[in-house]
Amino acid sequence: MIPTEVENRIARYFMHMYLPDEVRLAVEERLLPTCIWNEEENLDQDELVRWAIEIIDKHLGDKGFR
Repeated sequence: MIPTEVENRIARYFMHMYLPDEVRLAVEERLLPTCIWNEEENLDQDELVRWAIEIIDKHLGDKGFR
């Protein structure tokens, strides 16, 4: 099993290197206010991930990567 920290670092790299800026910014704009105004222990991380995936799917659809 891949350690969570390794997965997180891979995901962070992918998000910054391969997502188009408009998609990355849309994800940040949606998630950032919720993350700023709530304590970390009060965040529903599953919901945040669902929001991000919905935005990414909406913007990318069937598009491939580089």
